[in-house]
Amino acid sequence: MPLSYPFGYNPAAMLTIRNGRKESQRSRGEAAGNHVSGDKATHAPAASPLRIGINAHLLSGEAGYRRAGIHQYVAQVLRHLPVEDGMEYVVFTRHEADFLQRAGLTAVSTTWPTEKRSIRIAWEQTVWPWQARQRRLDLLHSMAFVTPFFSPCPAVITVYDLSFLHFPDSFPASQRWYLTTQTRRSCRRARRVIAISESGRQDVHRFFSVPLSQIDVVYPGVDGMYRPYPADEVARFRAEKGYGRYLLHVGTLQPRKNIPTLLEAFARLAAPDLSLVLIGGKGWLYDEIFARVQALGLTGRVHFPGYVPDAELPLWYNAAELLALPSLYEGFGMPAVEAMACGTPVVAANSSSLPEAVGEAGLLFEPLAVAELAARLTAVCHDPQLSATMRARGLTHAAQFSWERAGRETAVAYQAAMAAGAVEEG
Repeated sequence: MPLSYPFGYNPAAMLTIRNGRKESQRSRGEAAGNHVSGDKATHAPAASPLRIGINAHLLSGEAGYRRAGIHQYVAQVLRHLPVEDGMEYVVFTRHEADFLQRAGLTAVSTTWPTEKRSIRIAWEQTVWPWQARQRRLDLLHSMAFVTPFFSPCPAVITVYDLSFLHFPDSFPASQRWYLTTQTRRSCRRARRVIAISESGRQDVHRFFSVPLSQIDVVYPGVDGMYRPYPADEVARFRAEKGYGRYLLHVGTLQPRKNIPTLLEAFARLAAPDLSLVLIGGKGWLYDEIFARVQALGLTGRVHFPGYVPDAELPLWYNAAELLALPSLYEGFGMPAVEAMACGTPVVAANSSSLPEAVGEAGLLFEPLAVAELAARLTAVCHDPQLSATMRARGLTHAAQFSWERAGRETAVAYQAAMAAGAVEEG
């Protein structure tokens, strides 16, 4: 009796993109259970390359809040993984993307609708380890929190933040339990853990007792599209949007973004010509934000454009008087670096990783201190010399963050994981 698979999954006929070409495994003569190495070569290599299987199912194929922080980090690291260091990458993802069609990389898509959390979990725990065996992978990299229970090879894991431990009441009980138990298990069993900030590295050590020596920090980079735009183009954009002079916040609408504090501070500004623009999709528990806008009488001055296309975001930064990030907790704070790369001053909370993202180029405030935040916003908006200094420092600071370096450092983590295994076996 032939096997049947849920959601149309057929391991022997999965669609694969290899070195820029789409192929099915069956069309290459690869029957289920038999491994076929990639493109056929006329001679055997001197040494087998390290084969790394990467779970990138959090890549989002649709515009929305899911294309925010984690999606961007995953996509950019995959774009910049080095291919000349004896490594081959097999990227497992739901959504195909043009940037996955590059030498040294094989992209494997699935018909499973892994946009749904429960189905993604099932895929991670069943299909991924099965594929790892079939493809004879040497190392797995989970780019989001959890590795398989029964992995046929060692693993590396990326942890973006531990907000579910810092703010447990902001998560449904079942999601909080899953993330807590499975991230702990995965971090403790992984050969290497990648954090995206030193603050995150310390969190993994503190909550999960993972030795600091096993945790690497791979900072995000900043894309080249984030840069100062010509003044006339910025002026046209500002006129097109019709908001006049505005302060900007970029981030998903959710409790830890601490947006009510920003609204309270904005209401205190003696600047009726200023607007506040909150870019980002609706996440969860966001009703308080809209209620606070009404309670403060700010309905005509606070605007919610929702999620905006990636290509448009640099103009939003360029046209803003400043970027305000009052978050109670962040894994890193990518909008801070993106804004600085556009020459926009940044005012951020002195919490978690934000001081790392902002450096000495921005102004910090205690995250719940409304009066202090209002004073910082007023200073930047009304002191041209301070604003100019922050713009110059921000450009210098942002230039330190590179996706090329993030790709290289991720590959170094892979090598360290394999080296650790060699030491254990020795």
